[in-house]
Amino acid sequence: MLKISNTVTLDESEIEFSAIRAQGSGGQKVNKVSAAIHLRFDIAASSLPEFYKEQLFALKDKRITKEGIIVIKSQQHRSQDKNRDEALARLVELIKSVNVVPKKRVATKPTKGAVKRRIQSKKKHAQKKKMRGKVETE
Repeated sequence: MLKISNTVTLDESEIEFSAIRAQGSGGQKVNKVSAAIHLRFDIAASSLPEFYKEQLFALKDKRITKEGIIVIKSQQHRSQDKNRDEALARLVELIKSVNVVPKKRVATKPTKGAVKRRIQSKKKHAQKKKMRGKVETE
């Protein structure tokens, strides 16, 4: 059982793992051993609460297909077990991310003193630039 939050858990039987050969360099071992992991998780068929399902479907994430299947590929480690653990951790992190409600921004206005200082600074800078111009001679 994967723990998502205090009330939400996920059964590992809902997650499909397949071992594949890793890409990239690595010598002979990379050509012989299937150490990379392909994780597939069907959102609609899962036991997640409806809130989580709706939020996951609404996400604009390249790891979620149009059919609602999360696909995560892990090939960072040489060990299949470590890659499996990392893929599970990324899945849990993705599911947890939809439960976080962003803080509402409160609009603020600069103080009158701050506005005055900003204008004075701009005038001072403009005067400095103006002094760098050509000198008029008669």
